[in-house]
Amino acid sequence: MSHEIEIEFKNLLTKQEFALFHDFFQSFSKKQITQINHYFETPSFSLKNKGAALRIREKGNDFTVTLKQPNPDGAGLLETHQVISAHETTDWFDNKINPDHELATALTRLGIKITQLRYGGKLQTNRTEFEYKDTLVVLDHSFYNGQEDYELELECKEENYGESIFNELLKKFAIPRRKTMNKIERFYHTL
Repeated sequence: MSHEIEIEFKNLLTKQEFALFHDFFQSFSKKQITQINHYFETPSFSLKNKGAALRIREKGNDFTVTLKQPNPDGAGLLETHQVISAHETTDWFDNKINPDHELATALTRLGIKITQLRYGGKLQTNRTEFEYKDTLVVLDHSFYNGQEDYELELECKEENYGESIFNELLKKFAIPRRKTMNKIERFYHTL
């Protein structure tokens, strides 16, 4: 089990804007990943109503459950991670959800009944990551429920600094800042 604070900024992009960013970062060292997010929620959207989300992220043969919830100590989100096996993942998909003690406790504190959690579906992302000015810039091309979208994400350690770099990148390409739902919200919005 591990915990981390995630501070990130997001902006949906057009296909052309996405290509501009790829061209700009072409000379940078990059890491390319294909990942699949499998989402879980209650029928009444209890997690969403608490500002939280629950997913299993699949990268190759590795599976990690992540609970995202508001950070009680400040900016960003508190993430709680649990590595699970392929067999356990199959159980989760069959709605036999059995988180470890720490994750179960965190869900209970949020008022989430584990027995009400249901598998909602998946979103696949082709991701390219770049280190840029002490931040991580991420370009995501995602596919879900017959939809596809393009997104710029910037992850940082300090909120004000990260926001300044994020705004600098948008300004460089004259891209407007767009209100951007997170991936799980975009996923459930298409159901």
